[in-house]
Amino acid sequence: MIWLYTILSVIIVSMISLIGITVLWINEEKLRKALIYLVAFSAGGLFGGAFLHLLPEMIDRGFKSYYGICIICGIVTYFLFEKIICWRHCHILPSERHPHTLSSMILFGDALHNLIDGLVIGASYMADLNLGIATTFAVIFHEIPQEIGDFGSLLYGGFSKSKALLFNFFSALTAVLGALIVLIIKNDLLVNILIPVTIGGFIYIAGSDMVPELHKELNFKKSFLQLFSIIAGVVVMYALTLVE
Repeated sequence: MIWLYTILSVIIVSMISLIGITVLWINEEKLRKALIYLVAFSAGGLFGGAFLHLLPEMIDRGFKSYYGICIICGIVTYFLFEKIICWRHCHILPSERHPHTLSSMILFGDALHNLIDGLVIGASYMADLNLGIATTFAVIFHEIPQEIGDFGSLLYGGFSKSKALLFNFFSALTAVLGALIVLIIKNDLLVNILIPVTIGGFIYIAGSDMVPELHKELNFKKSFLQLFSIIAGVVVMYALTLVE
């Protein structure tokens, strides 16, 4: 059962990469305006996933001192990824005023990112079925604006539409590899390390990458809608706790 749920979850997450095709159908200006609210919703989903699902799971297991170290390691690791391989969790469409990194670097960073997503989802399902489902939702919330941004970046970097879609999908399939690694190893210590590292990662992505993007908008009405979107993301993650 765990194998079925895990593989199905990472396949769904991988398929999210195809959502980038919406860039072709939706007016870019309208998409750019809507994307910031998706970013806000995703930030709420990641905060909710970290504090309402993953952290309680660690507490239920008997919170140990090294869990806290692993959470910090998760934050530091994501920070180093950004510094060393220019992996930016940027969720804004590229433009002359907002250029992104080289397309090859985007694909490499995205492949590594999705590999980690697979590890995280696999570890969550190994710990608890409901935790796995909640983690999958948190990852999906994050993936939607990111994959739209990645697809737009590849187009901006010179890829054809079909090539950008195909390469983006291939990079997303590393999530399946990550999940298989965890399922095959079946190591409880690995799960106990990956979950707190994920907490740190979720907090870092939401707080360091997403929230700063939201602060660039100073209009009161739009800022209020962003706040509403963040709360909505948290509420959705809280709602998942009620069905556990």
